[in-house]
Amino acid sequence: MSTRIGLSKTGNTPFEKLIGHNPSVLEKWNELELALFNHTSLDANLMEQVRRTLAFGNGCEYCMVKGGKPYFDIKDQKIQTATAFAELFAVDHSSIQEAHFRFLKEQFTETEIAELITFITFITASQRFGKVMNLTEDLQENKVTSLAEMGDF
Repeated sequence: MSTRIGLSKTGNTPFEKLIGHNPSVLEKWNELELALFNHTSLDANLMEQVRRTLAFGNGCEYCMVKGGKPYFDIKDQKIQTATAFAELFAVDHSSIQEAHFRFLKEQFTETEIAELITFITFITASQRFGKVMNLTEDLQENKVTSLAEMGDF
């Protein structure tokens, strides 16, 4: 299957080549992505599990096969809280209430909450872009699994 529009010559991945139709936007998009991943107080594994959770919630197969299903120790309350919030955000962000923030505050500082929700929002935008633009599994050069291997998700 192919993307809904052709890939530009700007960018390194199919995702970037779609955004690369506007090189200025691609440059800023990549800068924001680097900032979110490299200048955070959040644990890298937590962020990856959130990214994976969102991939399935947002239906982006390009993103699903990049890392597979979320995988973490369910005793890790911080990751469990973050992924539960990410799933809610993906399914129905408008249902988020003050009680959800009280739940987040049991595990995270306010700085971490701001970083987490910024990260969730950015990844959601990326994944929904990928879904809408038809970035499929076969275009993911860094996949670690396939949709067939994951079965029903």
